[in-house]
Amino acid sequence: MIEDSFHTGKYRVEDQQKNFTDFVEVINRSNTEDLKSSDIKIEVRIQNLYTVNNYVPNIQHLPGVIEMDVLDSFKMLCRRSARVGSDKPGDDIALSKETLHYSKAQKNS
Repeated sequence: MIEDSFHTGKYRVEDQQKNFTDFVEVINRSNTEDLKSSDIKIEVRIQNLYTVNNYVPNIQHLPGVIEMDVLDSFKMLCRRSARVGSDKPGDDIALSKETLHYSKAQKNS
């Protein structure tokens, strides 16, 4: 549901972050969907960059806290993605609005 909000543009993000909204994934890594579980883990991923946040069930307003943390994690991952340079690991992956592709493979073709 949170991931869909990124894809539909519900969240206001900076212009340079908009191209990442199509690629964000929000994954429940918990053993259950129950927010009363003792081990709640939420992963936010943009390709090969990701964060995992864990929660305990007695946090007040837990669904809202998770939503805010997902948005913060997304923004952090966007900043990290912007810093990936050509001489760093992961430079062979490029984001495109249409498809994901490997830029080095295209250069060698």
